[in-house]
Amino acid sequence: MRQPAGDPRRFRFDPMEITPALILNAVIAGLLIGGFYAAVSVGVSISFGMLDVVNIAHPAFILVGSYIAYIVNDRFGFDPILVSLVVSPLFFALGLGIYRVYYVCFERRGQESLRGLAFFFGILFITEVALVLIFGVDYRTASTAYTDTTLRLGGIDFPLRLVVPFAVSMAMVAGLQVFFTHTFFGRAVLAVAQDQLALRLMGVDPVRIKGLAFALSIATASVAGAFLIVIQPVQPSIGREYIGLVFAVCVLGGMGSIWGTLIGALVLGVAESFTSTFVGPSWAPAVSFGLLLATLAFRPSGILGR
Repeated sequence: MRQPAGDPRRFRFDPMEITPALILNAVIAGLLIGGFYAAVSVGVSISFGMLDVVNIAHPAFILVGSYIAYIVNDRFGFDPILVSLVVSPLFFALGLGIYRVYYVCFERRGQESLRGLAFFFGILFITEVALVLIFGVDYRTASTAYTDTTLRLGGIDFPLRLVVPFAVSMAMVAGLQVFFTHTFFGRAVLAVAQDQLALRLMGVDPVRIKGLAFALSIATASVAGAFLIVIQPVQPSIGREYIGLVFAVCVLGGMGSIWGTLIGALVLGVAESFTSTFVGPSWAPAVSFGLLLATLAFRPSGILGR
């Protein structure tokens, strides 16, 4: 465990402190937070992995979803996750508009690699500044009937503020996987980055397909934003903390793989949980990204990548 400040030894593991219950709690906590990471990352898996659109502003849309859920919860008491499902069509429409601007200004001209990246950087920082001007820099949180409730089964804790988002996240990821593999539109999205000419010969407009798929990725941000404000307080700059994480999850799981994104998120969640429990919270990001680098070294395509 961590030593007090000033101790020349950084860490000391006491085998007597490591119990099966502690290990199981670390595993459960890691899986639950990994479910949240999957919801946060699945939109980037669609835009970056399937469409080659490097949307680094995705965490900004997640924050917008958090603040919308906060406003409705604060004024009317509605559950944030329910609110996110209701407003997700608005995020879908927002995604359609943003992709259209991106396509006309950058992708159609072949300038999406650098200028398109700057475009999403601009969206990220404009959104952050707007949230600061509207809400200030104070942390905001949502109140639900299950926020402070923890189920305890056989010495294992199941905090409902993590369990509920985990369950909804699993349903969302499974639904997206079924959608992309069992519908014509889903298969067209999977093919759009591989052979656009073949799609055109089949009478499919790749630009329209990419626009709808990008809009779907933004719609998932609404739900992830509700999860975020249920799990922890939020403030406008917190989105930056998730930029590296979402791309790490996508690369670790395999570019464009929904199941891979889920597995990568769970692996990173468990890795961070074990590190936080047995070493210290400050080391969790380093271990997670170290795991990512090791995966890239031995399997560059990711866990389920082709």
